[in-house]
This record gives sequence, C-alpha cells and structure tokens, in this order.
Amino acid sequence: MKTTVSIVGGSGYGGGELLRLLLAHPRMEVKQATSRSHVGEYVYQVHPNLRKRTSLRFSDPSQLEPVDVLFLAQPHGQAQQHIEEYAQLAPKIIDLSADFRLRDAAFYEKWYGAKHAAPQWLGKFVYGLPELHRAELAAAKYVSGVGCNATAGNLALLPLVKAQLLDLSASILIEIKVGSSEAGAEGNAGSLHAERANVIRTFSAFGHRHTAEVIQEMGVTEVSLTMTAVDLVRGALATAHAKVKPGVTTKDLWKAYRAAANENPFVRVVKEQRGIYRAPDPKILAGSNYADLGFELDESNGHVVSICAIDNLMKGAAGSAVQCLNLMMGWEETLGLEFMGLHPI
Repeated sequence: MKTTVSIVGGSGYGGGELLRLLLAHPRMEVKQATSRSHVGEYVYQVHPNLRKRTSLRFSDPSQLEPVDVLFLAQPHGQAQQHIEEYAQLAPKIIDLSADFRLRDAAFYEKWYGAKHAAPQWLGKFVYGLPELHRAELAAAKYVSGVGCNATAGNLALLPLVKAQLLDLSASILIEIKVGSSEAGAEGNAGSLHAERANVIRTFSAFGHRHTAEVIQEMGVTEVSLTMTAVDLVRGALATAHAKVKPGVTTKDLWKAYRAAANENPFVRVVKEQRGIYRAPDPKILAGSNYADLGFELDESNGHVVSICAIDNLMKGAAGSAVQCLNLMMGWEETLGLEFMGLHPI
C-alpha cells in the first residue's frame, strides 16, 4: 500500500516541483492536485515536463478528499485561513508557504505586517529544514516550509554556529543572489523577460522577511540579508560575512564544515584549489536537493566568508519538503531525491 498524498495549489512552480518528485517517489501515490485557475486541465498542460508521466487533472480545492499527507503550496497567507479544514483531511500536513515558519505570533506580525489568522497553530508546526530539526521531524504531524533565501543563509551559517566559532557580538551580513523562479509562476513586473534578462539588481538592501527565519533558527540577532536578482531561472547563492572568535583557524573551519557534511546527506563542501568550480555554484545544482557549502577565512582579522549554493525550488522548497516527508514517515531520508544535477547545463 502506497502512502496517499494531495497538493493544494499544484499549478505554481513549487507545486510543479512537488508533483515531479512525488510522481517518481517509490512510496507515494498522488491523488489530487488543486488549482482554482486550471480546474479540469491536465497537470502536464501547466507543467509540460510531466507529460506522459501522469494523466492527473487539476481539481477544485473544494473537492479535496482525505489522504495520508497533504501538501500546501499556496501563496502566503492562505494556509492559515483554512488550516482547521485541512487538518480534517489529513493526519500529516506540510505547508510550503511562510504561514507557519515562525513560532511567535508577535514575531510574525513584526516581519509580515499583519496579525496571524491562526496563532494557536504556530507551536504545532516543526520548521522544515532537516539539517536543523531532524529529530523533531521524525515525530511531527505538521511541518512548515522553509524560505529559500533563509535556507541558503541558515546553511551558510550552520557549521559556524554549531561549532560555536562565531563572534556573535559582530554583525553578520548575508548577500543572497537569486533566480527569477523565486518570484513564482504568476510573477510581477520585475519578472518580465525584458526587465529580468541580463540583470544584476539589488531589490532589498535589508529587511527581507526571510531574515526572521535566520534569527529564529540560528539564534543570532545582528544579522541582515541583502537580496540581489541575477540572470538565472533556478538558484540561490548566499555569501555570508561574519567574524570568528579570536584564535579560530582555517583548520577549525575545515573540521566544522566536514562535520556538517558528514551529518547531513545533502550537504557537500566545495573548496577546491584549482578548476572552474572552486566554490559553490547554483548552476550545477539545478533540479537537485544538494546544498553546497564553501568558506574562506582571513586569519589576520577573523573575517570569515561562508557560501551556500542551492536550487531555490528544490532545497529551498519542494526538495526539503519531500526530505521532511521521508523523515516523518520513517523512510530513508534521501528516498526520491537522489538526482544529482546536470553538467554542463
């Protein structure tokens, strides 16, 4: 018997990526994918890469049937309005939006500018990044999504924070370069090809909402994210600048980063002395669930640069969600996520 799953909001980029993964997952059976704007259309008409892989048609959200696991891939703000209804349809829920990422209602209001519609549910959700919450995910019924930019920022800092190498009195500055798919399938004026092609455009110098997730998950307060759009479709590259404690050496960093890679099946260390790919590059991660980490340390002043590259739709969204599902079900964590990316692309 396969585990049944449905996707609420299956027509967006996140929903399409979930469908790609779940249709190929050996233990999953996709029952429904909903879309208000594409009701009755074949899924492959919106996600053409799924042609000849499924004959599923988009359902109206009001026609959802009970399943074992329900994925929510809606725009931010919608899941919290209907979470009570969704909980009646499935014993396990994974929400890809920002609605349940933050644990504190006041913190949510500060960063999202509105009161949470279901604050009593915030404490029920586990933050869905396995590298941070693997043990809790194994027993979780409800799992939140992860912000793609927050994922890149959190994983860039993870080895340093876990090994307690950072000087937390110093500011942490994280520059994140992102591809156009981050804007979603509906997009906006800045997503038009004429405005997006050949671009390197900073659109948020500081104050980006995903900063809240880095503060919450890394336990740091002096942190700021700067967001820059670049000419990619998929991909996010976080470059974090911080200070290490006095006496920390490159050897200490190697130990911390190797430990992170050894403990997490999708974390890799990329720090080569020669060749083109000497540092993490999101280009070679397209379609994969890997997070590539790299670092450089100026031992003369303690300035550390930590880099994380991911595919924003995979490790930053659908890939981590399926990884969480595997943990929730007690399956091998990497099941259905073995694709290693393409080169050249």
